[in-house]
Amino acid sequence: MHEISIVESIIDIVLNEIPKYNITRVSSIALRIGEMQLVVPEALRFGFKLMAQNTPLEGAEIIIESVPTTGRCKNCGYEFNFLLRKSKTLTKKGNNIDDWFDNCPKCEKTNIEVISGKEMEIINFEGC
Repeated sequence: MHEISIVESIIDIVLNEIPKYNITRVSSIALRIGEMQLVVPEALRFGFKLMAQNTPLEGAEIIIESVPTTGRCKNCGYEFNFLLRKSKTLTKKGNNIDDWFDNCPKCEKTNIEVISGKEMEIINFEGC
């Protein structure tokens, strides 16, 4: 459960930043988290609720923007989505592929790069 270490980092970063803005109580924290990070939002929120107790972050809402995993073929430049694998069956679904080692859905080459889905960012926080 790597969500706990993520929560620790979020709390440390926000606690270090709030004095710069004269904030004494944080009401919300907005995050961008890529699918490749495999973060379970419920586990992250639960861990935050526990670890933020007795801090200026206690009770803050965690807002998570999930970033889909997209790739680009280095051969033809085509961009497509990776689908999270829900089974061991590999299939192509339109402009999507569901395995990192699959071929480009357009040109069938294997020279693929990930262009989104690795994000782990604090977008902003609000408070008073």
